Amino acid sequence: MLNLTGTGVALVTPFDAQGEIDFPALARLLQHTHAVGKGVDYWVVMGTTGEAVTLSATEKQQVLDFVKAHNPANLPIIYGIGGNNTHEVLENLKHTSLEGVSAILSVSPYYNKPSQAGIIAHFTAVADASKLPIVLYNVPARTASNLKAETTLRLAAHTNIIATKEASGDLVQCMEIARHAPAGFTLISGDDMLAVPMIATGAKGVISVLANAFPTLFSDMTRYALKGNFEEASRILYGFLDINPLMYEESNPVGVKQVLHFQQVCQNYVRLPLLPASESLQQRIKTLL
Repeated sequence: MLNLTGTGVALVTPFDAQGEIDFPALARLLQHTHAVGKGVDYWVVMGTTGEAVTLSATEKQQVLDFVKAHNPANLPIIYGIGGNNTHEVLENLKHTSLEGVSAILSVSPYYNKPSQAGIIAHFTAVADASKLPIVLYNVPARTASNLKAETTLRLAAHTNIIATKEASGDLVQCMEIARHAPAGFTLISGDDMLAVPMIATGAKGVISVLANAFPTLFSDMTRYALKGNFEEASRILYGFLDINPLMYEESNPVGVKQVLHFQQVCQNYVRLPLLPASESLQQRIKTLL
């Protein structure tokens, strides 16, 4: 069974000044997030933070292949395949080369605003078609719909749905999932600032944006929480309180790419319709760093 305990990092996709994928910077990012003996526990490729919606199918495959080829520690790789066109998601599952991938992260359908029954039907079709286990991704701020706890729990009964990345921000909903989840189903925080309280109520870890820039510190925080040392975990968490809002002020991954630029890991370029961090945001991030 795939172990998704600990810290997963939702990897950014570095770009150069021409808007092309910057593979040398991606190599630095992979080393930065998992140096020998420290860092994150697994990589998440082509999630929201990776700007997946602006990459072509060819580019997505190139990024995935590069990550697989630069993984000396053999970290689990979770790959994002989701969308609001169920047929297209099934086709992408069929035609993507997924050798070396551990699981699929699949976002709840956006824009269409399906009913809970429609969401269940969508994910059931995806799980039935996938050769790899499915991690649900609930992020209502982006999808305009919420996987209710009872919906997640119904889907958790599917043998090929193994976890949910919960970014609803609703701790009561998360507790309901943790309370009633079947054995082997993993609750993962999708919100960096709720990682510690969610672990306290049953989550097994987090898929993080900040871990791109602060992999060791964020992973230490998660490990402290998983060991029950919430005093030390909270101390680290509170250190992120001021910078975290700046990661989203001009939309993710604008803020974290600016931090990575200051850390000389990659440039701060993003693809339209996003823009690099404004001068004001750059200065405030720099001051906090």
